[in-house]
Amino acid sequence: MGRGKIEIKRIENANSRQVTFSKRRAGLLKKAQELAILCDAEVAVIIFSNTGKLFEFSSAGMKRTLSRYNKCLDSSEDAAEECKAEKQDSKELDVLKDEFAMLQKKQVRLLGKDLTGLSLKELQQLEQQLNEGLLSVKERKEQLLVEQLEQSRVQEQRAILENETLRRQVEELRCLFPQTDRAVPSYLEYYPVEKEKSLVNHGVTSPDLVSNFAFENGDSDITLHLGLPSDVYGKRKAPEREANSNDSGSQLAL
Repeated sequence: MGRGKIEIKRIENANSRQVTFSKRRAGLLKKAQELAILCDAEVAVIIFSNTGKLFEFSSAGMKRTLSRYNKCLDSSEDAAEECKAEKQDSKELDVLKDEFAMLQKKQVRLLGKDLTGLSLKELQQLEQQLNEGLLSVKERKEQLLVEQLEQSRVQEQRAILENETLRRQVEELRCLFPQTDRAVPSYLEYYPVEKEKSLVNHGVTSPDLVSNFAFENGDSDITLHLGLPSDVYGKRKAPEREANSNDSGSQLAL
């Protein structure tokens, strides 16, 4: 018959407990060594007896294995913290997405769109919100207009003060340098000859000069003459025209 199944519980007999401990400890250390050799694994076993005696086994050195264990433990804790932080961030991100979707929906409704699913109470609340927003906009607009008006008044007062200052300065200058009654002569009064030369040299022909020249030569019918009316000038000019016509007729007869 095979060995019966042993109940796993504390052995009350001290001698039996010590014998069992020695046998199973040796078997455990042997299995650990076999595992390290067969599987090329780094294995370490630490055992303390009930009396406080230490038994250990390490395939690569206990200090090296413990150092590696501590590093892995720290990294696992950091990884756990990172995982926890990522989960928290993911939850917060989901909450923010929901809030953003809700706000976007409210904005669309404030624009008067997507109102089909709203009840009468919700529509009344929306109307109240719009009225309150409109009142706020009007108040802000009035405030800006009042501020601009105040700024315009300040600028106007500054301009008035500057004008008053300039006026006083002008009056002070007039008091220091009084004006003379004698008019200052112009450049042409100082140099009349240069005026005539400039008219001749630059080819500037005055209409009055042309008319006087034409009248003196008798080649113009313009009735402009200083001191004579137009009818007198016409009477004087008629005999000359008749004489000229008679001379031309006699020449044609010859």
